[in-house]
Amino acid sequence: MFIIRFVGYIIVRIIYNKYININLLESQIIECIWTIIPAVILIQIAIPSLLLLYILDESVDSSLTLKVLGHQWYWRYEYTDFWSVSNNTQIEFDSYIVPTNDLERGIFRLLDVDNRTVVPFNVHVRMLISSADVLHAWTVPSLGVKADAVPGRLNQVKFVSQRPGIFFGQCSEICGANHRFIPIVIEIINSNSFLNWVVCIHEFSWSF
Repeated sequence: MFIIRFVGYIIVRIIYNKYININLLESQIIECIWTIIPAVILIQIAIPSLLLLYILDESVDSSLTLKVLGHQWYWRYEYTDFWSVSNNTQIEFDSYIVPTNDLERGIFRLLDVDNRTVVPFNVHVRMLISSADVLHAWTVPSLGVKADAVPGRLNQVKFVSQRPGIFFGQCSEICGANHRFIPIVIEIINSNSFLNWVVCIHEFSWSF
């Protein structure tokens, strides 16, 4: 608002001024002033904003943590918070695209996967994202999350879904010839159904 008012004041003064100042038409001093002053104001705004952004990102303890590992051409998910004592394993699975030949009614072509990622709603979820081969990007636009999957580096995104549903996403990094065949499907359900799903997954993996 200060910049808009200042520039507007100068423009009005120039328009209604009956005299013409040759030095004012091309003055390096004025150009430097109206470049430096806004830059200083923006820097003063940016520094506390970045500080608050990092504080907000780390201030909330997540209730559920998932590890996502990008591969060519699928995602691998690990639920590190759940551990089966009986068979000494955690929940982990690969999520591949559903081939065109296996499509059924109600399945979206190039968007659905064989193993959906299940999370509860109204729960703070943290996704730890990395890659095993090349650059990928784990992106779900309807949830407002996007993070690069970089080999040898661990990125994280956090989100809270306010409602149940099925949310689709895709890799938004050009990661190779089959880049468009690496979709993401997040199925968000209530907490009781999620816990039942966890138990069923553990029993299935033990029987397998």
